[in-house]
Amino acid sequence: MVDVRYTTAFELYPYQRHADQDKGAPQRHPVVVVGGGPVGMAMALDLGRKGTPVLVLDDHAGVGQGSRAICFARRTLEITDRLGCEQRMLDKGVVWNVGRVFHGEQEIYDFNLSPDEGLRNPAFVNLQQPYFEKFLVDQIRVEQERGTPIDIRGCNQVTALHDHGDFVSLDVDTPEGPYTLEADWLIACDGARSPVRDMLGLGFEGRVFEDNFLIADVKMSAPFPTERWFWFEPPFKNAGQSALLHKQPDGIWRIDFQLGWDIDRKKELEVERIRARVDAMLGEGVDYELEWTSIYTFQCRRMEKFRHGSVLFAGDSAHQVSPFGARGANSGVQDTDNLAWKLDLVIKGLAPESLLDSYSDERVFGADENILNSSRATDFLTPKSRVSKTFRNAVLQLAQHHEFARPLVNSGRLSVPCVYDNFPLNGEDLLNGPAATRVGASCVDATLDEGFLLDRLGNDFVLMGINVALPESLQAEGLHIRMLALSSGNDPIGNLQARYLGDNNAGVYLIRPDQHVVARWPDFNAARVQAAVKQAIGKG
Repeated sequence: MVDVRYTTAFELYPYQRHADQDKGAPQRHPVVVVGGGPVGMAMALDLGRKGTPVLVLDDHAGVGQGSRAICFARRTLEITDRLGCEQRMLDKGVVWNVGRVFHGEQEIYDFNLSPDEGLRNPAFVNLQQPYFEKFLVDQIRVEQERGTPIDIRGCNQVTALHDHGDFVSLDVDTPEGPYTLEADWLIACDGARSPVRDMLGLGFEGRVFEDNFLIADVKMSAPFPTERWFWFEPPFKNAGQSALLHKQPDGIWRIDFQLGWDIDRKKELEVERIRARVDAMLGEGVDYELEWTSIYTFQCRRMEKFRHGSVLFAGDSAHQVSPFGARGANSGVQDTDNLAWKLDLVIKGLAPESLLDSYSDERVFGADENILNSSRATDFLTPKSRVSKTFRNAVLQLAQHHEFARPLVNSGRLSVPCVYDNFPLNGEDLLNGPAATRVGASCVDATLDEGFLLDRLGNDFVLMGINVALPESLQAEGLHIRMLALSSGNDPIGNLQARYLGDNNAGVYLIRPDQHVVARWPDFNAARVQAAVKQAIGKG
């Protein structure tokens, strides 16, 4: 019988018997995704839109309750835009760019995460995870109506996995009994407690921090602006060493309180005790309702590698970070963006299987960067000695009056895409252009005379020329390379020049389907482009 671990917020894929359950032999699928959270659904949507058939198995009928991940970064919005569902998220979510940092009652400084012009998306949108998942599933339903090969099976719980080398077989339990299926490729998106990882006996090493944090989702009408407010040593009673306030849709506010390590979790989750903390923060007479509460412990862990033969891991099943900095769900969505195009090419015979090793290499690097930032944030939030606390408080005092000290303040370094510097898929960097768009970096948006740059890049291989003549078409290694010819005339406010050319008059960029830069040159050279494409798909 399928285990029921949580109550659903939205029933999106109720159990339906499938023909696979009535066939005598296990049916083979090109790709099976285990886990229907934000990472699993983004993975399925991306692969399906590329034409690769994908089956999602989830052990529930929909999305679990509770806000959980709420801060979705610009990079995630850019990815969901390519998946066709960003606008729903922007329409529902709470857009923000500004944050404030306090020490006790004193505001130390504020910051703006999106000070530059020419970016279509905000720095962050706050949106409860159930909505994020729902909008992904809504888009999958739209795609299914178009014939996109995506199948979702709810209340299908994987109970055993058998690795046969070039494929895997899965034992799946349902409300009507078990059945077996096979997969050429299995992608485990089944969370931090990944059953798939356990079935393969794989490790999940890292650091568990000796601290606990209370989340309280509070529904109220409040005068607070749409900003991120963070307190070190907050002035309100029983708030602990830090507190965080965020606005969500539907009049919900996320409040985080740092509780310390040695706590009685059951007692701390008592409504009266939570209300006492919230009352102290909001003041007397504020009318509110508790929508959802939870306690979490900081953990920073990852698998040694994210590919194990025909099984690949993404999201929390592969890596886990503390929530401060919004690096969990955002990094998981970036996993899907990195993996989907590579797996699609491998399945279509256009790239060698070894290309999938680059997924592990690049995203392990991304996970390590996130873990490093998350660990540093935790150490700054919870000094482990008197000397550390003295240093931390001295930094906070300096930051109030001196801008140079503000980068030293760490209330959670907020999620940004990593740069794949010096990785094997990278080609030449001969342009001497801006560092922000160097080889390995993700492309930065820019205002064009008609729309925005990232909308023009899409999700395939693109050769972008700025003030350079490009051929009408180009084939390389069996791939059609799409041409994007731009000029200074398409650059009304100078974004394109500043972000892609710098002091140069012209430039050519080869860009991957996940919009990371493969190579760049001062002019077009067909042989160099051909070589860079070969390098980018693992044939170099």
